[in-house]
Amino acid sequence: MTTTGPPIAPPLGSRDAAHRYIRRICFKTGPPDVVGAELEWLVADPAHPNDPVPLDRLQDAFRETATLPGGSTLTFEPGGQLELSSPPATGLASCRRTLDADLTHVDDALSRLGLTLLTTAIDPHRPPRRQLREPRYDAMEAYYDRRGTVGRTMMCSTAAVQVNLDAGVDAADVVRRWQALNTLGPVLVAAFANSPRHAGRLTGWKSSRQAVWLRLDPPRTSRPVPGVDPATGWADYALDAPVMLMRRDSGDWITDPGITFRQWLDAGSAAYRPPTEDDLAYHLTTLFPPVRPRAWFEVRYVDAQPRPWWPVPVALLVGLLADAATAERATAAALPVADAWETAARCALTDPALGLAARRCFTLGIESLRRVRAGPDLVALVEAYAERYVDRGRCPADDAIPTTRGESG
Repeated sequence: MTTTGPPIAPPLGSRDAAHRYIRRICFKTGPPDVVGAELEWLVADPAHPNDPVPLDRLQDAFRETATLPGGSTLTFEPGGQLELSSPPATGLASCRRTLDADLTHVDDALSRLGLTLLTTAIDPHRPPRRQLREPRYDAMEAYYDRRGTVGRTMMCSTAAVQVNLDAGVDAADVVRRWQALNTLGPVLVAAFANSPRHAGRLTGWKSSRQAVWLRLDPPRTSRPVPGVDPATGWADYALDAPVMLMRRDSGDWITDPGITFRQWLDAGSAAYRPPTEDDLAYHLTTLFPPVRPRAWFEVRYVDAQPRPWWPVPVALLVGLLADAATAERATAAALPVADAWETAARCALTDPALGLAARRCFTLGIESLRRVRAGPDLVALVEAYAERYVDRGRCPADDAIPTTRGESG
């Protein structure tokens, strides 16, 4: 008999218990003043762009850095991507100062080793190669390998700007912000598409990173959480998703047991002990919808941006959600293309409907940022991005795509 070891807590017990846990833990209300961002970066040696940078070399570069000057947390993703996670900040300006200071520190440390941060959201030169060895990533790789080849690309070759925003001041505000963030997804995928080339070839997608997520594992990655009530929708989404892994205190973790969390909870099995709240909490960390509730809302659909543009998606989302009227207008502007995830990833703003929605959303966001006094330099940066890209039906991916004929993906 296979076992995951003795329960570390009482069994969760029922679907209702799971729904209550998710509502309590994942949807907390309060004044929506806190902003955070997680910046992922691919790292390369410009002298040898096709070679992976050994993870131990990267770790050595920061081994003496206990705390970054701005207070961000520095970690590494499975392929050696570097991630900076800002502490929760009150307001946009504070978040930007923190990450700018820490990015400068990272740049200095890497430059001493002859390394640089790439300015794209998927590795343009190298195929995926996992370097970080941990039980979670061993199990994740095995799970995705049974479903195709894109899992390793996601784990090892992609990078994003993740934007963290408070859920809302009350239940109605939570619903409004949740609907806005999910409806805006295709517009922002298109406006910030920045991954047209992977492993030495053009892919035919403006956001190859988003294309990977669309193909990866539909029950847990490719589409927004459905339903009017976000807490109910997220609980059902989680219960219906396949269990990726079961942890054990000793021995290899169990990968892909072939059941959903609902089946594990409802029927149990002679092979597996009943799930606990801790099991449900960990299961939630293996789900990757475009917007993930974690007591705050984690927006996951924006490609990593070239400098100096990384603050733009953060600022735009803050502006669009700054008040109920703006959020509702932005949602209305994006609603005609709310399901256009694939078109956004492939065509970006060359699609007329996405281009129109993006221009409207940038106009709304800029007006809102002025009202909330986000700071003239930040407003100017968003305006400059709009002028360079959005108003012209372009995105950063277009900077990397040859304008002459003769190269195709």
